Amino acid sequence: MTRTAKRRFSRELSGIVDGLAIGAHGPVLVHHYEPPADDMWMDDVIPGKLSALERATGEVLWSSPCEVGYGRGFGAGFASDGAALVLGPTAKGHMAVRMALANGALLAAHEIEAFDDALVHEDMAITVTPKSVVAYDSRTLIEQWEYSRPGERYHHVARAGGRVFVSVTHSSRKHGVLCLDAENGEFQTEILSPRGATIHGIAASGDGLIVLTRDLQSALPREVVGQFMIQLSRLEDSRRGDTLSLLALPIDSTAGDAPLWWEILSTQPVDEIPEVAISADSGKLYLVSGALIEVRDILTGRKLGEWAIPGLDERVAWQVASGAGLLAEESRVSLYELPA
Repeated sequence: MTRTAKRRFSRELSGIVDGLAIGAHGPVLVHHYEPPADDMWMDDVIPGKLSALERATGEVLWSSPCEVGYGRGFGAGFASDGAALVLGPTAKGHMAVRMALANGALLAAHEIEAFDDALVHEDMAITVTPKSVVAYDSRTLIEQWEYSRPGERYHHVARAGGRVFVSVTHSSRKHGVLCLDAENGEFQTEILSPRGATIHGIAASGDGLIVLTRDLQSALPREVVGQFMIQLSRLEDSRRGDTLSLLALPIDSTAGDAPLWWEILSTQPVDEIPEVAISADSGKLYLVSGALIEVRDILTGRKLGEWAIPGLDERVAWQVASGAGLLAEESRVSLYELPA
């Protein structure tokens, strides 16, 4: 049964929100900017602001100008010493910036390579570009390691403990997933060999890695393909094949190992499937489709519930941590309660 998620707060902010960060406790971070008249500006970056909101009420604790503005690439989170960490474009190039969580004061800034996406953890921030994956220390902001190999193009990143997972396409344009050592960035193994599957996203938590994919058959080991074909045959339009599926793998698996579970989500034509996204936290998978969020146990795939969240289908950004779902629409930030 679908229920409406309980809302803790909803707060209107001046300007346009373009990024969020939420941790296990403490305030939430909101990055926003004031759009220029007629959306016309000369530089590549619009100056930004960072605000801290009280977790229970949404009260604005402070709002401060931020070196990182609006442009290509963004990431935010919390360093191990409690400082706010923001990565993105500035007037001087891309930077990693540390700000005091108590009042937003600038603590340090360090120039980094331009990136498309970033994943921020307490010990490091991991950035992804088509040609490389780079990790920066959360305290010193200095590059910790870089990974790249000829013929590979990188897309999505996820992390579980000491493992970093990266979705990759090879020169053949086929998709796969590889695993790196979080400490030094060294290649560990292929989780999924680059075959036919199209990977739309990855997420990891606890002992499970989730892959949102199309053409699941090409990602499954031969011994379970028969089970997949039986499941597919029971669905409408099965001759088209699966156009969206979930694949769950043990985080210590290698290419060819048996999955934890899988499920075909759709056999509809690709252009008719609503936008779907996944995230993971505390051993749970959060599957977003439109204004609905479905929560599952990562290891078993068991459905724990489905909730409607007003505005989720208009999201600018969305994060989940410790049973709290933080949602940003254009100029509004809301926090909802979800199963922890």
